[in-house]
Amino acid sequence: MTKPIVNIADIELQPRPAPFAPTGSAADRYAASFARIGTRIGAKQLGYNVTAVPPGKRAFPAHSHAFNEEMFFVLQGTGEVHIGKDIHPLRTGDFLACPAGGPETAHQIVNTGTGELRYLAVSTMLSPEVCEYPHSGKFGVYAGMPGSADGKPRMLRYLGREAQSIDYWDGE
Repeated sequence: MTKPIVNIADIELQPRPAPFAPTGSAADRYAASFARIGTRIGAKQLGYNVTAVPPGKRAFPAHSHAFNEEMFFVLQGTGEVHIGKDIHPLRTGDFLACPAGGPETAHQIVNTGTGELRYLAVSTMLSPEVCEYPHSGKFGVYAGMPGSADGKPRMLRYLGREAQSIDYWDGE
């Protein structure tokens, strides 16, 4: 059985896996390291991770979730959160709720401080999930899939734009 407890002093932050690392001009704005905690302690319906963002960077593009809700707790540092068209300051000890919704709930945490910004992220883990990225006009569809033959979990991930959609009957 998985031990249901881990101390924050015992977690190790890891960089994004290479396929998910920002490239090109995105690397100038995005950087983060993560410690996935939820699966480590046996969580089934919630995901937890600690995210560390260097000064002047963001972990993710502004996005909204169609189904999942997120909560953030700032562990250290300062920054701001963009929610829809609003900007709110963040500091150590702040809680932040990001419910599911459309562009009005699109959110992005930015490290505006001079030191590392660290936060605990907690999310429902409903699958499939659809995310919208209002600044780029993209959407993403994410779905957990049954494990492969070696037992590793799989994820279906598709990113696109509505204008690129094909007809349902295309090729049939």
